[in-house]
Amino acid sequence: MSVLRGKLQLVGTAAMLLASKFEEIYPPEVAAFVYITDDTYTKKPVLRMERLVLKVLAFDLAAPTGNQFLTHYFLHQQLANCKVESLAMFLGELSLIDADPYLKYLPSVITGAAFHLALYKVTGQSWPESLVRKNGYTLESLKPCLMNFHQTYLKAPQHAQQSIKV
Repeated sequence: MSVLRGKLQLVGTAAMLLASKFEEIYPPEVAAFVYITDDTYTKKPVLRMERLVLKVLAFDLAAPTGNQFLTHYFLHQQLANCKVESLAMFLGELSLIDADPYLKYLPSVITGAAFHLALYKVTGQSWPESLVRKNGYTLESLKPCLMNFHQTYLKAPQHAQQSIKV
């Protein structure tokens, strides 16, 4: 979508308003954004542009994170318990600290592998068929990421960053 030069400041202001609502606990009032435009726009056009930006983006403001995928796995899997959840979250955090091997994988693959490894370590169960049907990942498709996780998990106690522990 193209933006007319005369409306660029309005689009930018509306985008900043949306970003502040998304990121801040207490976002600034719309009046603060009107002030930033040196009163070029009033509250009404800023809010109208905010609605237009949301409509153009189809309200799709952020990519899902690993935690969102893990929550999905926990909700749809009866085998998961507190230990499985904690270990899966720990592995997810490790993938952020040792990011290099995981940059090539989607967040859903990373968390799928973390969930499987946690499930296997705690319960001895494998990647459930119900999750294959839900997300389409087979154990074979998770295998490369699982191999990375296994190495990362074994090296975790000796890692220089000890901000998280099992």
